[in-house]
Amino acid sequence: MASPHGRLHASPARLVVQSLRPQQWTKNLLVFAGLGFSGRLIDRDAWVPALAAFVIFCGLSGAVYLINDVIDRAADAQHPIKRLRPVASGAASALLAVACLTAAAAVNRALAMTAGAYVALLLAYSLALKHYVIIDVLTLAGGFVLRAVAGAVAIGVPISHWLLVCTTLLALFLGLSKRRHELTLLADGAAGHRPILQEYSPYLLDQMIAVVTASTLIAYSVYTISSETAERLGSDRLGLTIPFVLYGIFRYLYLVHQRRGGGNPSDLLLTDRPLLACVGLWVGAVLAVLYTGLGG
Repeated sequence: MASPHGRLHASPARLVVQSLRPQQWTKNLLVFAGLGFSGRLIDRDAWVPALAAFVIFCGLSGAVYLINDVIDRAADAQHPIKRLRPVASGAASALLAVACLTAAAAVNRALAMTAGAYVALLLAYSLALKHYVIIDVLTLAGGFVLRAVAGAVAIGVPISHWLLVCTTLLALFLGLSKRRHELTLLADGAAGHRPILQEYSPYLLDQMIAVVTASTLIAYSVYTISSETAERLGSDRLGLTIPFVLYGIFRYLYLVHQRRGGGNPSDLLLTDRPLLACVGLWVGAVLAVLYTGLGG
C-alpha cells in the first residue's frame, strides 16, 4: 500500500483516478445480467448499449464516491484504511455525474432515468439515509438493483422479478457483512467512524445475515427451477447452477467469520481464489445452460 507521504507527490489526475475507486467497479458487472439472462449475449447489437451502461455506471459510482469522500472526510480520518484515501473536490464529482447522465440519455431515456435514480438514491444515502439503521443497508442494496435494471433497459429487455429479488437479497447479504466487518474491525472506535454502527451489534447483524442468506438461496433456487424461468429462457436446467451459489455464499460467510473479511466485497472477489473460481464456474455454468446444448 502506498504511504500517505507518497500520495502527496502523486499527480492530480492520479489522485482523481484513485478517488474514483476503480477496484470497486466489479460491482457494475451487474449491468450485464440483463444481457446474459435475456439470451442476447451473442447479439452484437446489444453489446454496444450494454458496454455503454457499464462505463456510465462506473463513472456514476465514481462520482458518488468522490462526493461521499468530501462529506465523510472527518469520519474517514479515524478509519485505519480509509484515512489514506485522497480526497478530490466536489466539483469533480458534479462534472463527472453530469457527463455520465448525458451519455445515458444518448443511449435511451430509460437508461437516463435509471441512472438519475441511482445518483439520487446514493446522494440521499450520503447526505441522510446512512444515519438510519437498516435503511442504510437497504439503500445500498437499492443501488445494486438499479445497476441490474440499467443493464436491462439499456438493451430494451424485461428483467425477471425473481432476478431483482435475488439481486436485492444478495446485496443485503454483502451490505450486512460489511457492517459486521466494520463493527468488529473498529471495535470501540466504530461509532466515531460511522455513527450508525452504534445501532448495530455483531449478534443483531448475524441474525439478519442468517435471514438474508436463507432467503437468497431459496429465492435463487425457486427462480432457477420455476416453469416461468424455463419457458422464458428456453431451458429447465438452470437449477444445475445452484451448487455454485451455495458454495459461494458459504465461502463468503467463512471469510467473514473465520478470516474477519467482508469489508470490501470487491477485494474479496479478486483476492480469494476459491471464491473467484466459484464465481467463474457459476458464470460458465449459466452460459453453458443458456447458450449450448446443455440447456436442452
